[in-house]
Amino acid sequence: MKIGLSYDLKEKIAPGQSVPEDAFEEYDSPETVAGLTAAIEAQGHSVVRLGGGREFLVNILHESVDFVFNIAEGRGTYRSREAQVPSVLEMLNIPYSGADPQCLAICLDKPLTKKLVALAGVATPKEQVITDIKQLKALKPDALPLPAFIKPIHEGSSMGVRLGSRVETPAQAAEVAARLLEHYRQPVMAEEFIAGDEVTVGLVGNPPQVLGIMRILPKQKMPYFAYSLEVKRDWENLVEYECPARLDARILDKISDSSFKAFEVLGCRDFARVDFRLGADGTPYFLEINPLAGLNPKSSDLVIMARKMGWTYEALISTILDAALARYQRANQSSHRL
Repeated sequence: MKIGLSYDLKEKIAPGQSVPEDAFEEYDSPETVAGLTAAIEAQGHSVVRLGGGREFLVNILHESVDFVFNIAEGRGTYRSREAQVPSVLEMLNIPYSGADPQCLAICLDKPLTKKLVALAGVATPKEQVITDIKQLKALKPDALPLPAFIKPIHEGSSMGVRLGSRVETPAQAAEVAARLLEHYRQPVMAEEFIAGDEVTVGLVGNPPQVLGIMRILPKQKMPYFAYSLEVKRDWENLVEYECPARLDARILDKISDSSFKAFEVLGCRDFARVDFRLGADGTPYFLEINPLAGLNPKSSDLVIMARKMGWTYEALISTILDAALARYQRANQSSHRL
């Protein structure tokens, strides 16, 4: 099968004026593209590198591919940017891996995602969305769920989430929120800080199965731990990844159940990663879901998790690809019966 690979490389994006230094954090590296290419070719397929943005548009119109393995994050600062490539593929009637445009657009909107997940019975931290600094100043002191983390509402890969993003007072909240509003030019969210362990869950398949439940533990003692951008950039020195997570079976069941509910209600497909913080009583509080989880062969959480569960990188990628291909095959069979 001839499989196209859609992606956005950091080195292909020209830095603009006055953008945050983490503006391109979500985009991929040549290492990821090479790893995916090798893993897909190992299954007997040929790979066409489609790239992203205008390059993708040109290539998808001139290359005849049977299927697209999509990891493109999209261009611009739009909250629907991850839906750009799947939307084009659907318009051209080309099947692809991963979530559809609606799911991707919803999941990049953190408050909306939390509302839908909460409706499915999953616990979520309290939050207050702040659209501008005037609104923040007008809020009553008890309107903010302090202590809180202040973060942009339409970003991924921990963009805008730093160790200094945790605030304990309205004054601190105003300072951090003002900075993020200026730098990221989008609303921010003050989210209740849940002090327990950080846990991430990998899901693969349709219906999904748990690939692994991984606890992220700091190597050094600190007043509080946050899986922030600084930590993710220096993960080998700063954290231990415990997978499978050594947690009580009751808590693990709750985490799995909450992950399945989030995956289903948001319409994820083929694979995803779900992030939680554990409350004092073991309740998993949903933070966010990534239906387009990173697949870097070395540093992505989903890949680290798979490796710790005894999977090779090739096995992970082939499982995701096979799940997507089988999903399209089932859809075609259903349409023929109608």
